[in-house]
Formats: sequence, C-alpha cells, structure tokens
Amino acid sequence: MDKRLLEILVCPQTRGPLVYDRKNGELLSKKARLAYPVRDGVPIMLVDEARSLSDEELRAL
Repeated sequence: MDKRLLEILVCPQTRGPLVYDRKNGELLSKKARLAYPVRDGVPIMLVDEARSLSDEELRAL
C-alpha cells in the first residue's frame, strides 16, 4: 500500500484515519470497527464490503 495513498484515505463512515493490515490485506477503522478489503492493491472503500472487527482485533490496534 502506497504510504501517500494511506495518508489520504479515510473511513467512509466516520471520516477517521485508517491502519493498513498488510498480513490480511485490509484497511482498519478503529472508530467504525470495520475492516475494508484491499483487492489487487485497490482499497474497496464501501461499508457494505467491509467486515466487522472483533474486540480482540480492536485491542491489537
């Protein structure tokens, strides 16, 4: 994930910052408790495509 792109992207639901999870290929929003997928290097910034983060995942952020 390009560092400059990550600085520009925000969570579409909360407009808050995102954290890139390289291992799982996701952009994580702590505030929204959502993980947005990154497919073939393209972030899918749709709430309907995101999965909910567990309490354990949130604590790890």
